[in-house]
Amino acid sequence: MREMALGLAASFFFAVTFILNRSMELAGGSWAWSSSLRFFFMVPLLFAILLARRNLGPVWHDMKCHPWTWITWGTVGFGLFYAPLTYAAAYGPGWLVAGTWQCTIVAGVLLSPLFTERRETKNGTVLVRRPIEKRALLISMLILSGVVLIQFQQASHLTWKEIGLGIFPVLMAAFAYPLGNRKMIEHCAGRLDAFQRVWGMTMASLPFWLIVALIGWLTAGAPSAGQMMQSFIVAISSGVIATTLFFIATDRAKGNERKLAAVEATQSGEVIFAVIGEVLFLSAPLPNGWAFVGLAVIIIGICWHSFESTRTVKHSSLPISTDRRLKRIGGER
Repeated sequence: MREMALGLAASFFFAVTFILNRSMELAGGSWAWSSSLRFFFMVPLLFAILLARRNLGPVWHDMKCHPWTWITWGTVGFGLFYAPLTYAAAYGPGWLVAGTWQCTIVAGVLLSPLFTERRETKNGTVLVRRPIEKRALLISMLILSGVVLIQFQQASHLTWKEIGLGIFPVLMAAFAYPLGNRKMIEHCAGRLDAFQRVWGMTMASLPFWLIVALIGWLTAGAPSAGQMMQSFIVAISSGVIATTLFFIATDRAKGNERKLAAVEATQSGEVIFAVIGEVLFLSAPLPNGWAFVGLAVIIIGICWHSFESTRTVKHSSLPISTDRRLKRIGGER
């Protein structure tokens, strides 16, 4: 339950991204600056946090020992995640981007076979591929259907250009984010905490963001003061607070695919917060009855995920039965 509470809190701060990115695009700001400025601002913010916590050395040492691992998965997890999101915001409303982004809750489950885990067998410890948790996939699909219902009202007003350029880049981001995150969890193997991992991935993705910033400079010139201020808010809210909360939650759930899927499913809260935010700040129309049905479906799905992950933990921690305890004691004698 703590992991899911952290995930829901992260989804609230992540929602700021979709609202402000759309606001910057409506004000004429370049998507290239909206995306790259966030990570440029994140570097000194996270650096100050690590200095205050006095744990900068381990992550810096690991980055020097494994530079290409950090660059590859930092670019995938942050670069190929956030650049497509901000690009899509130039062509589609925030609720569309936030809603399509929820495909990541299914993507996370489908990516499981790309990772391995250690298992004890009669022949010793072996590495096996993690299976796709079918029940977790079913619940995630239920949540995704709720997201679709929330979007049902406003989808009829979209053009084909908005659908194409506002959806397909986000689908790529939906797979890139959990892939980069899980690969770095696997690499760090508990040696680094969430703050260290976020800063390391941010630093490693800087070459990618320098290229994106160059594109912004060549196509739109320097960013405006308003865009820089809003990007700074996104960097704090989404880049530091939300990302760290989400990484802490996934760190706690590592090794348990069902629990990890439940944490990733909490990101469906983003579309709810994004819709509310656009209604309050960008004068978007109020959702209709279908949206409230979708909201109910999402809440049911998140509660179901929570129940399943809690049941898994309880099942794994059940006390050994009397017969098995006696056999173990007899064997030890």
